Amino acid sequence: MVRVSTALLNEVTAIGLTKNVSETLVAHLSKRPLRGPDKTGRLVGGEAIGASFPIKDGLQWTPEQFHARAIKNFSIQSPTTANYTLTLYVKSQKLLDAHRLFDEIPHRDVRTWTTLLSGFCCAGSSSNIVLDLFRSMQVEGVTPNDFTLSTVLKSCACLTSLKLGKEVHGWILRNGVDADSVLENSILDMYVKCKELDSARILFDSMEEKSTVAWNVMIKGYVNDGDMESSMNLFQTLPFKDVGSWNTLIHGLMRNGRARTALELLYEKKLGPIFNEFTFSIVLCLAAALNLLDLGRQIHSRVIRFGSDTNEFIRTSLIDMYSKCGKVEIASSILGKIPVGCEMVPNYKMSPGELSRQTVSFSSLISGYVHVGDHESAFRTFRAMIYSQAMVNEYIVTSILSACASTGVLGLGLQVHAYIQKVGHKMDVPLRSSLVFMYAECGNLEDAKLIFEVEKSSCVGLWTSMISGLATNGRGREAIDLFECMLNEGVIPNEITFVSVLSACSHSGLLEEGGKYFKIMKEVYGIKPRIEHFTCMVDLYGRRGQLDEIKQFIYQNGISNLASVWKSFLFSCRLHRNVELGNWVHEKLLKLIPDDPEPYVLSSNLCANDGRWEEAATIRSQMRKRGLRKLPGQSWIQLKNVVHTFIMGDDSHPKSLEIHAFLDDLIGRLKEIGYSPDAKLVMHDVEQEEGEKFVGFHSEKIAIAYGLMNTGSRMPVRVMKNLRICTDCHNFIKSASQHFGREIIVRDIHRFHHFRDGKCSCGDWW
Repeated sequence: MVRVSTALLNEVTAIGLTKNVSETLVAHLSKRPLRGPDKTGRLVGGEAIGASFPIKDGLQWTPEQFHARAIKNFSIQSPTTANYTLTLYVKSQKLLDAHRLFDEIPHRDVRTWTTLLSGFCCAGSSSNIVLDLFRSMQVEGVTPNDFTLSTVLKSCACLTSLKLGKEVHGWILRNGVDADSVLENSILDMYVKCKELDSARILFDSMEEKSTVAWNVMIKGYVNDGDMESSMNLFQTLPFKDVGSWNTLIHGLMRNGRARTALELLYEKKLGPIFNEFTFSIVLCLAAALNLLDLGRQIHSRVIRFGSDTNEFIRTSLIDMYSKCGKVEIASSILGKIPVGCEMVPNYKMSPGELSRQTVSFSSLISGYVHVGDHESAFRTFRAMIYSQAMVNEYIVTSILSACASTGVLGLGLQVHAYIQKVGHKMDVPLRSSLVFMYAECGNLEDAKLIFEVEKSSCVGLWTSMISGLATNGRGREAIDLFECMLNEGVIPNEITFVSVLSACSHSGLLEEGGKYFKIMKEVYGIKPRIEHFTCMVDLYGRRGQLDEIKQFIYQNGISNLASVWKSFLFSCRLHRNVELGNWVHEKLLKLIPDDPEPYVLSSNLCANDGRWEEAATIRSQMRKRGLRKLPGQSWIQLKNVVHTFIMGDDSHPKSLEIHAFLDDLIGRLKEIGYSPDAKLVMHDVEQEEGEKFVGFHSEKIAIAYGLMNTGSRMPVRVMKNLRICTDCHNFIKSASQHFGREIIVRDIHRFHHFRDGKCSCGDWW
């Protein structure tokens, strides 16, 4: 008797039969064979004549409904109907029900076996299930056809089951199957995907007629194995190169770090009419990788002419290309209008479901905003994604954490960390590294350490993030100790690690240690010093006042063409008030970077500090003649999710009068405990009292005053600044931390300063 599930009986009942009648029908199915569908698709035979399939009331029937109807019409025993029902179950991925029906079919032909085999293959089932079915088929005396064998081989390829693939290939050879091109390609594809390239090449060479598909399979096999020479040689001998051949090789060259060769091959292709949508996406990725905006724009125009600009895959590639080429506004316009803040604008058309499908596009857009420094737009886009309940992946989270680190917006960084925990993102090493970096760059070393110490890791990036965090926060000795611990754990440092270590030595004045690590970087680890390493060493010599050693170091290492080392040299001259040497360095910089305002500002300040007002005025005049302007000092502070920005002399803040009154009063109180404004820092020949007014309203002082006015007495005040903090502000904040008994944290362009009880974490080595 044919067995039937409760669900199936319910379906029978749903189409008008009682449970008792349904069970009776099931019990007698084997005795009531029907002839199956006629030419019009209607099942005929017995009492089922006139039954229509597979449409019911204008809607497609489910496999269960079709199966139930076949039972009612006594047609389930027809091979055609049974096979069709089995196909419905397989296409619906209801393999358990399909297998049950398969077991109940009395006469199973090659189509029946192949249908079930293909279902398990497409679902990625284990090779054992597929092999057992294949063997059982032969035991039952059913001879597999070419399509059956291709299906099994496809499963072997998908599951990279070389053992099963060889068994099937052996069966084909033993039974003398005359394989057509499709079957031969299936065997070839199986060997390639199982990384058995030698066997694949033997089979390929033995083929009498090689289709373009076979050529492309071999080329892709070499590409995936990283053997680009073999793939290119094979490509050159290919008699007919279709669009798939070009796509495979160009994409492979890109994946294997040979983007320039891919570009040459692309021009050899002459951008002809054989482009398809995948080609467009590949070339756009190539333009993004090489930062070739002109090429990207040419491809964009072709995309529009071909009418492919509505393709989601190509739109994503366009967004990625424009974002990586710095044209984020164009990328944003392609994606669509972004919601402002947390409220959807009325004409915003994308639904949350559509936003979820465009996660990759948003990821490219956000990383593009971060890359060009438009962090506010990155934050706005991220908030829009959260509000729209779009899927936020780890790449987006990492980009936002990078933006938080760059701007020092700890509040948003904390919210992002909470979001990560809420949605359950896997806390893998890259994400932990990003969190460590964010907390450290926002001056919160305690939380950075907690995340770093969750578990030991051999990832150099995680160690480097923590070492860098300690360095920028004035913990030079701790950074060096952690570096030594890293070496003891067997983690191999890279060039970025050494930048962090040398920076730690520089910020803490550790000249001997810095020289030691610079030496072992070259001699032990074979790392060629980059600009950042040389600049750290020059800065380290300068902080210790060894200016003559800087000259010797620059010429010994052949780096006199690097403007950054001369800038560091000039700052050291200013720090130690060596005007003559500073003027000499300034002349060197004028030859290298005549249109950079920073050397003029440093030299002018150097002369002003020494009372050489005429020389300072001359330098300022030269600067004006070149049309150069000093970057204005800017400081910002985040309070209650709002970022307040301050610039010296800017009264646009709604509470400017209150802030200035508070700051005037504070400076007066700090003078009573020893603070003395340094009027020599002013670039003008003015009286002491007037000079004090100039330095008294630097942007960081205003931001700190606002923070002290609007935070609790035990809360730390966190301020960010776009330039290096000046000596007067440094002394002012030390006195303010002592007066209020509060921690004040300032991050300038180079490092963090943690002020507590009248002292700074930098130890005055800034």
